[in-house]
Amino acid sequence: MTSDTIKVILADDHAVVRAGVKAVLGAAKDIQVVGEATNGREAISLAERVDPDVIVMDLTMGEMDGITATQEMVSKKIRAKILILTMHAEDAYLVKVLEAGASGYLVKSAADRELVDAVRALAHGDMYMQPTAARTLAQGIKRKSEHADERDKYEKLTERERDVLRYVAGGFSAPEIGEKLFISPKTVDTYKQRINEKLGLAHRSDYVAFALKLGLLSQ
Repeated sequence: MTSDTIKVILADDHAVVRAGVKAVLGAAKDIQVVGEATNGREAISLAERVDPDVIVMDLTMGEMDGITATQEMVSKKIRAKILILTMHAEDAYLVKVLEAGASGYLVKSAADRELVDAVRALAHGDMYMQPTAARTLAQGIKRKSEHADERDKYEKLTERERDVLRYVAGGFSAPEIGEKLFISPKTVDTYKQRINEKLGLAHRSDYVAFALKLGLLSQ
């Protein structure tokens, strides 16, 4: 093994999958599989011992899943780059995977074509994801940014204004809200006016939409 060889650990709870992934990587002269793990906990222990360059890890495993293991490795400052390999064709987990600290995300069905390139990309400090995944990531970041702005606005409301906001969104009338908060309907209307000015709301439907985005109706 030369200094240019990329050392890789495989983590998957299915031996057949590990064998397939190992076979794909084995065709590349610059990549060597130096260890295998059956779950996230084993992968962490193995990474601490052999110091790999890249860890190819399944998203769903028993005892410790790929996202949790990734978070643990980041907290332990394990230097290896992490490529999450998953059977899920959709990109629903992408944002969570990257927020956890992984550097790449690849669907198993594309592994025979893209795995070697993905491992090389991570080993050289780049990230790797499929084009559809990149679009999903951009949309997820946009939604998160929008919600963060709304959360900031919500945090600027007083405690009483937040109560009124939730009750209005929940469909309660001014007299009903007044009874719940022990204030007059007129005072409720005053709070609603303040909320409208601070949040840019005008109708009850606006209250509902705002509350749903922040998960306030489940509180």
